[in-house]
Amino acid sequence: MSGKPIRYLKNRTVMGMIVASLFFVLMLSVIIFGLHNTSESIQVHGQRAAQEAILQAAVSCYALEGSYPESYEYLKEHYGIAVNEELYIVQYHIFASNIMPEITVIKR
Repeated sequence: MSGKPIRYLKNRTVMGMIVASLFFVLMLSVIIFGLHNTSESIQVHGQRAAQEAILQAAVSCYALEGSYPESYEYLKEHYGIAVNEELYIVQYHIFASNIMPEITVIKR
């Protein structure tokens, strides 16, 4: 009779360790998933912010000079636009000086 309680305690301890291990793995997975989603959200926000900054600079140029800038390079030189070009590709297409340019920022 003295053997039964010890085996019961060993089984209970092993079961507790398994449950604790599974809980740890579950929590670690949740944390990694959350960090991944946060990282993607930050990248999307940065891309959107870069595009809006270029657009605002182009509109400011139009308001001050009477025409939209002929290039993205002009905005960088005269309006202080600084986009991390290692992370993003900036596409700036202008049709005419009085029509708003098409501005696209793409993640590399």
